[in-house]
Amino acid sequence: MKSKIIIAIMALAMFSCSKGKQTESKKDTPATEEIKDQGQANVAVTEGEDPNALQVAKSLDDFSTLVVAIETAGVQNSVVNAGPLTIFAPMNTAFAKLPEGTVEELLKPESKPTLAYILTNHVAPANYPIKQLKKEAKKDRKLYMASGQYLVVKDKEDGIYVGGTKVLKSVKVSNGWIHVIDDVIVPEK
Repeated sequence: MKSKIIIAIMALAMFSCSKGKQTESKKDTPATEEIKDQGQANVAVTEGEDPNALQVAKSLDDFSTLVVAIETAGVQNSVVNAGPLTIFAPMNTAFAKLPEGTVEELLKPESKPTLAYILTNHVAPANYPIKQLKKEAKKDRKLYMASGQYLVVKDKEDGIYVGGTKVLKSVKVSNGWIHVIDDVIVPEK
């Protein structure tokens, strides 16, 4: 369950790169429900194409919590947009570090705005491969995140740190980069 939440949170962050707010009607008509199920998030990978960030997250068990969080927050189509996006994706173990009951609380319908905000704090609407992160750290710059917050990037002896958490691995995807992390980056505000 915790791994699903982590994946969901990362996905939400990826999908929330667009700052526009979406509104939902209290009644879904059948036509509205059909439209909800369409979109870029449901497009399959075709042969010869690189998968997008969501497709990669869905293919790995370590991000099951993040995937659930993304889907719960309803930000799937934002995470698969053309980008470029850089997603700092917490693994299931990161969600497990949160205080007991936190993930379950965030997955409740009434917590959707909070979950979306947390997830967008993991997405930078820009292209940041490791080489660029090192340059940003050297210049003592902060990364602008889709949440509107800024994260400090540091180049330490043992690797790159963003928002105080170490980047464990990086994966190039069709719409940018996924940097695997083992902490959930909770916004200060």
